Amino acid sequence: MPIHWERDLDPAIEATPRATARDARVSVTFRFWGTRGSIPSPGPLTARYGGNTTCFEARVGDRRVIFDAGSGIRQLGLDLLSAGGKYEHIFLTHFHWDHIQGLPFFPPLYRPGVDLRLVGPEQDNVDVRSLFAGQMGPIYFPVPFSAVAAKMSFAHLNEGVWELEGVTLRTMRVRHPSYAIGYRIEAADRVVCFIPDDEVDGEGYDVGTGWRERFLDFIRGADLLIHDSMYTDEEYPSRLGWGHSTFHQSVRLAEEAEVKKLLFFHHDPERTDAELDGIVRRVRDESLARGCAVAMDAAAEGFAFSLEEN
Repeated sequence: MPIHWERDLDPAIEATPRATARDARVSVTFRFWGTRGSIPSPGPLTARYGGNTTCFEARVGDRRVIFDAGSGIRQLGLDLLSAGGKYEHIFLTHFHWDHIQGLPFFPPLYRPGVDLRLVGPEQDNVDVRSLFAGQMGPIYFPVPFSAVAAKMSFAHLNEGVWELEGVTLRTMRVRHPSYAIGYRIEAADRVVCFIPDDEVDGEGYDVGTGWRERFLDFIRGADLLIHDSMYTDEEYPSRLGWGHSTFHQSVRLAEEAEVKKLLFFHHDPERTDAELDGIVRRVRDESLARGCAVAMDAAAEGFAFSLEEN
């Protein structure tokens, strides 16, 4: 299967996709800059899977497309400034704190000459610009919105399609408090679905009829599904309606949609590396025992992988 994985904990190491004239290969590289949910949880017990909140990146040539702006986006911003390249789009899944808390600390914001577009779903008729500027109000943050030196533009993307050179993004509303979306990223004839927050078996969400069938079609056949897997089956009953899924729910979802590989995401901030290892091992063994064909693992901060088209 043409997904190549590498472990790279040094963000200064260049991982620009490769292309050669000989085989006209197109390569797209993805990297996790934050995998934790709810609140950053740094420390020795979470160092391997990472303590930063949600941030995910796709590189196509010199273009770097960012998904969500949790605390992991700070280090990504430093890497952008050192490596150069285009980084004109940040796509948000929603505006909960763990998905935007890194934005005011994103170094390119304060660099003249940077062109940056922030795209996200509209929230209760509040536009994206107002949501971003409000985050930098004096009650919450000491540096005013007026200090932003980058050229900023803003756009809405609820459910629909967004085309970039070499990348097609499709979006769909998911089961989570507020208006939250998931992304289907199509590049190099491959598909990665990024759905960091989603209570797949939840009730009471205004997502319309037939949601599960539409959602299965949305992720169907993906080479990789990155899906919210915050809770164990034992933890879930006390967290109904909190907007997150279990490991087993994600596995069943991946099976139904015939996904090739699943990465558990949005790790509970109380979950240690050792505990996460044990849960993944148990879920994988149980799935294999009943004949599940989906490869699975837990997403880790610093992981990079590439998709190639021959």
